[in-house]
Amino acid sequence: MLTARRRGAATAVVLAGSLLLAACGGSDEGGSGDGRTLRLWHYEGPNSAMGVAWNAAIEEFEKTHPGVKVEYEEKGFEQIQKTAPMVLNSSDAPDLMEYNKGNATAGQLSKQGLLTDLTGEATKRGWDKKLSAGVRTTSLYDTNGVMGTGKWYGVPNYAEYTMVFYNKDLFAEHNIAEPKTFDELTAAMDKFVEAGVTPLANAGAEYMAQQYLYQLALTKADRSWVDAYELYKGKADLHDEAWTYGATTFADWVKKGYISKTSTSTKAEDAGVSFIQGKAPILFSGSWWFGRFQEEAKFDWDSMLWPDTNLTLGSGGNLWVVPKNAKNKELAYDFIDITMSEKIQNLLGNNGGVPVAADADAITDPKSKTLIENFNALSDRDGLAFYPDWPVTGFYDVLVSETQKLITGSADPDAYLDALQEAYDKGVPER
Repeated sequence: MLTARRRGAATAVVLAGSLLLAACGGSDEGGSGDGRTLRLWHYEGPNSAMGVAWNAAIEEFEKTHPGVKVEYEEKGFEQIQKTAPMVLNSSDAPDLMEYNKGNATAGQLSKQGLLTDLTGEATKRGWDKKLSAGVRTTSLYDTNGVMGTGKWYGVPNYAEYTMVFYNKDLFAEHNIAEPKTFDELTAAMDKFVEAGVTPLANAGAEYMAQQYLYQLALTKADRSWVDAYELYKGKADLHDEAWTYGATTFADWVKKGYISKTSTSTKAEDAGVSFIQGKAPILFSGSWWFGRFQEEAKFDWDSMLWPDTNLTLGSGGNLWVVPKNAKNKELAYDFIDITMSEKIQNLLGNNGGVPVAADADAITDPKSKTLIENFNALSDRDGLAFYPDWPVTGFYDVLVSETQKLITGSADPDAYLDALQEAYDKGVPER
């Protein structure tokens, strides 16, 4: 998904840091660059696991590429999401960029001819061997921009998945047992409501609300359901048992007070901060928050997979993509290669990230070990179900606006699913 999201770095801050870094020579494949400048864009916060790891990758790049100048700009997620097609179709395209994965995002850029085919590099440099099948799905896109098969247009050097974060201190303060099952989770939320506490942090104005609803639907779904919805392997019926359960249960949770009606205009950053400040006992969101919670939360907290289901939202992480108009492509390939190295992968894992090629014995932080163990459990059971906004272009905005209506009560679940089905059907490409 949006991976959108999401992060504390989602503010459109532009940090222009010029770092003198090194050059390996490397020819520019098809570009007109001088081989001495790497223009890099990404939207990870500096204290996130990815931000920490990629800063270290820049230092490593410096050691191996004497004389190369890295021009780094931190962009907001929404900024890149909205402007990428225009920028990448111009001479202002960076050499390397983080971009959201999925049919509606990286898939569309590949279909429009705006991304470089990385198939040869993936094979030559061994990236294809380092990524599991589930993670690799979002790297490959066919001629229609549909993920899972075709050519390599992006490389994730981390993975991600959603989980239930919960404030152990707040549970103890209210004498509520920490949940292990779905029934125990809802019982705990009932007790928080009785105590005057809204149990779930939520963000109706961005991705978080739709992800709650999608996770509820996934509890009634299986892999074939996911493949039909995300990969068009069959017809997706958005009025089926799973979607109906997701929409009606979400609306019911609003009525019960699990989710605040005022959260309709809340951004993901606000929801995350409410958890960090100890105001919300539970937040369901992604591993992209993990490093930040480790650093900023001053209370005892833990995480667990959504209970009583095999499926949860997740995938390989956002992609390194090389724009078609990049001027120094060889340098971009070299940088991707460094982020895939064991040194950088281990650093990512010890800072709250989910590495794709780390040495398990090198991960020493206890919470990070649990994070990675839970991801491995998901991966082993083929439990990554991607994100609800991925299937068709523009679907993210539809999900945001329609889910807001469920929160305010201005639409019932049936009308909600009608709106989603219409937008979905219009966007599905002919196969």
